[in-house]
Amino acid sequence: MKTVVITGATSGIGLETVRLLTEEGFHVLGIGRSAMNCKRAKEHISSHNPNARIVFFQADLMQQRDVLRVAEDIMAYLDEKSGGQLHALINNAGCVRSWYMTTEEGYEQQFALNHLAGFLLTHKLLPALQKARGRVIMTGSASHKGIKIRWDDVMLRRRYNPLTAYKQSKLCNILFAKGLNDRFAHSGIRAYVVDPGLVKTDIGNKETGSLVNLIWSLRKRAGVPPEIPAKTYAFLCRQEPAPEGLYYRHCKEKKYSGQVTRENADRLFALSERLCGLCDDTARQERTKAV
Repeated sequence: MKTVVITGATSGIGLETVRLLTEEGFHVLGIGRSAMNCKRAKEHISSHNPNARIVFFQADLMQQRDVLRVAEDIMAYLDEKSGGQLHALINNAGCVRSWYMTTEEGYEQQFALNHLAGFLLTHKLLPALQKARGRVIMTGSASHKGIKIRWDDVMLRRRYNPLTAYKQSKLCNILFAKGLNDRFAHSGIRAYVVDPGLVKTDIGNKETGSLVNLIWSLRKRAGVPPEIPAKTYAFLCRQEPAPEGLYYRHCKEKKYSGQVTRENADRLFALSERLCGLCDDTARQERTKAV
């Protein structure tokens, strides 16, 4: 039985993807922000499928200490229950903010959760992904088009715009996927981005101001239910051999921004390693390969 880890697994797209994957026979490890949300999500999944193999882990992925803790817990679980192998990691957790807010590390919260959390978690689960020749899937957005990374102020501290911060984080998702493919495709790992489109979820209603809350409440009415994009995540987990594309919507490969280049992906990879304190880890890995 193949094991899949998914973040943001207790509501919206994440919960529907968990439901679909467990129905298809995958062993799913979900990550949720609170113990209560994890409990409710597990009860929801079990009520639809009593035979579902689902385990939830609690972690606030906004904070890197929690990413590191849950990654250690999951690696121990994989070693015990799944032969140390991870078929797929779905980095789905994300947020929207109305104003400039920072994490414990001082990082802008949309950049921290929408990009850095997945970057750090992927790094820590990489040995299990490599063992399974697995897949990494990011939740992206068409909003990654028409924007560039603000390399001189990636946290947008000098002039913060919440929509710009969100769009930039979505461009980071696809640049990270490209960076993974450039580095690890030769060893069997494949990375993808799913564009779910406009979906009826509560992402714009969580910890946002009254204006963003109202706008999102009105806008999401035109969205599709979460089970629609969930099919694309299941498709990318299920397909054998692993698909060759990078950016998918409705189970089909789509065009993406011209900003998705090797140069930008490498630059983001190096920046993210520094922001996550992974430079020493990377150096050790490179030395091990050389030996």
